[in-house]
Amino acid sequence: MEGKEQDVSLGANKFSERQPIGTAAQSQDDGKDYQEPPPAPLFEPSELTSWSFYRAGIAEFVATFLFLYITILTVMGVSRSDSKCKTVGIQGIAWAFGGMIFALVYCTAGISGGHINPAVTFGLFLGRKLSLTRTIFYIVMQCLGAICGAGVVKGFEGKKLYGDNGGGVNYVHSGYTKGDGLGAEIVGTFILVYTVFSATDAKRSARDSHVPILAPLPIGFAVFLVHLATIPITGTGINPARSLGAAIIFNKHLGWHEHWVFWVGPFIGAALAALYHVVVIRAIPFKSK
Repeated sequence: MEGKEQDVSLGANKFSERQPIGTAAQSQDDGKDYQEPPPAPLFEPSELTSWSFYRAGIAEFVATFLFLYITILTVMGVSRSDSKCKTVGIQGIAWAFGGMIFALVYCTAGISGGHINPAVTFGLFLGRKLSLTRTIFYIVMQCLGAICGAGVVKGFEGKKLYGDNGGGVNYVHSGYTKGDGLGAEIVGTFILVYTVFSATDAKRSARDSHVPILAPLPIGFAVFLVHLATIPITGTGINPARSLGAAIIFNKHLGWHEHWVFWVGPFIGAALAALYHVVVIRAIPFKSK
């Protein structure tokens, strides 16, 4: 019986006192019951000689490859059908993107952190969660993985069918301006990166034992909801690697004309989420004299 009781206690909250709600929570930050990881250095030359560094990059490549493979195939399946009632529709596309992020973050979180998105990597870099060395390496590997994933889809679909159905590229849809598309990408990426910061916060991980286990779920769900909202506007980018991979393999005017929107928007959204996290969530509370 003692062994069983110990097993049960391992899944319980380690801290007997729950974090208070509202303004009372601000007074608790002095006596920290969690360990805040130190800020990552800007440059870390020793990473270049570490196998774990390259292992993480490979994980990002494979994850982004699989992400593009499943999601672009889903988009192509909807695009090629003569009736949307015969396909999974917009909801199915949103589930494909959100579900794959959920699965891939779960699989790669312990290896690379499960970014699968240059905007997420950039936001975490601004939040001092990883070095510039690792940031650049991740973004390069994510983009290469996305290009390969979209390339495999084109190989399956064939050049003509792939080209006739748009190749899954992101573009600002008819009836919307470039400003509308840029705004949608900024807000959508802010929601995603804000969720990433919240789901991986050290304080929450320490005080709520279920948070690390469930972290991929809110991240994937955020991707799903953003896609539901913005597929009609831009096809939903919020991931520069996804947009770049599809644009390179499609390689027509439609994919390149407004391509800058799908880099500028996500990077601004990620920067705003990092700023919000640093200034509002992780800030030292104001103390009156």
